[in-house]
Amino acid sequence: MKYMLMMNTRCGGYEEYMKWPKKVIEANIAFMIDFSRKLRAAGELVGAEGLASPTQAKLVRAGKDAKPITDGVFPESKEFLAGYWIVDVESAERAYQIAAEASTAPGVGDAPLMIEVREVLSSHKDLK
Repeated sequence: MKYMLMMNTRCGGYEEYMKWPKKVIEANIAFMIDFSRKLRAAGELVGAEGLASPTQAKLVRAGKDAKPITDGVFPESKEFLAGYWIVDVESAERAYQIAAEASTAPGVGDAPLMIEVREVLSSHKDLK
């Protein structure tokens, strides 16, 4: 089954990240690259991407004639999606193990990252 593992950041998380010591940023990036390589080698990685800053995000809806209408960034939001992995694994427990490992990425402070895990419904056997 496929699961999406989502890494969220607080509203100012991107700005905070850019203020981390260079050595910590390099360790964080190296961890993410190695982690994705490990998942790919195990045949569990479907895809993974980091996302641009929320300051570049837009909300889009259809206007008249189905033309897109965009609203600015999300000032009322407290957290934003910073990046994600999609994994294809045998069980939810394995997805949780992977998320726990992802949460250990180097950073500033001692708290591990929070990784949200959600099943990709199109992979669920009851929907096929």
